[in-house]
Amino acid sequence: MFPKLPSHLFPFLILLTLASLCFFSSFLSSSSSSSTSQSLAISNCNLFKGNWVLDPNHTPLYDETCPFHRNAWNCIRNQRQNMSFINSWKWVPRGCDLPRIDPFRFLGLMRNQNVGFVGDSLNENFLASFLCILRIADEGARRWKKKGAWRGAYFPKFNVTVGYHRAVLLSKYQWQPKQTEAGKQDGSEGVNRVDVDVPADEWAKIAGFYDVLVFNTGHWWNYDKFPKEKPLVFYKAGQPIVPPLGMLEGLKVVLGNMITYIEKEFPRKTLKFWRLQSPRHFYGGDWNQNGSCLFNKPLEENEEQRS
Repeated sequence: MFPKLPSHLFPFLILLTLASLCFFSSFLSSSSSSSTSQSLAISNCNLFKGNWVLDPNHTPLYDETCPFHRNAWNCIRNQRQNMSFINSWKWVPRGCDLPRIDPFRFLGLMRNQNVGFVGDSLNENFLASFLCILRIADEGARRWKKKGAWRGAYFPKFNVTVGYHRAVLLSKYQWQPKQTEAGKQDGSEGVNRVDVDVPADEWAKIAGFYDVLVFNTGHWWNYDKFPKEKPLVFYKAGQPIVPPLGMLEGLKVVLGNMITYIEKEFPRKTLKFWRLQSPRHFYGGDWNQNGSCLFNKPLEENEEQRS
């Protein structure tokens, strides 16, 4: 099982990406003194130190009519219990202000540029809310799906594209079933071949299109996704890696190779971010085993994370 992260990391795993994008956008207009002063304030801010604060005036920037949510993810439309209370929590760094994203300013500063997300559903979940926020500034935004993107949106008023490329392991992988009955004696139905030095097709050819890229991986690197009957087997330069790598060893090798690929193939001017894995936060079972999120407030730093 992939190791769990401390529960107190969860607040800024999603927040940090949005703050980083805001931080980047503040540098795009050097002619604005207010933008410069704000960027300096954020650059001196430690986003990792802070608290969740209950603010009854803090409400979502968008409502249930946003077309970029999957129906199953639209908690407002589906009337999730205590949503108004849950949405009243906001992250406040210690000793500095973290301004709320201004979709008009963000898209204005990102005009004629593109933002891409590559990874698993952690990035996709963030993307859905991000698109709904940006749509406030351009109601003419429409769905976008090109260049291997899983989903995304185009904002014509600003000529900005935001896309998501689903690549759960980042590296290319494919299922290889066992060819003979004798091969099934070890209980394996086949293997998932992972080419550690080959990026997944979904994002291998996007270099040059995006000005900002956000990568993540982690949630699929566990034995729930790849049990012993369907293990990961790692290849490099077309040959199996010997001795075979364990799952976490494979993850490290994949990350190293993907970073090398990005540094070699992507323009240096492209701003790149890496997101961390979020902690598991289901109770009474996993996400696909009748688990649920029972709490309406964030865990305190000294609270033990339960599973």
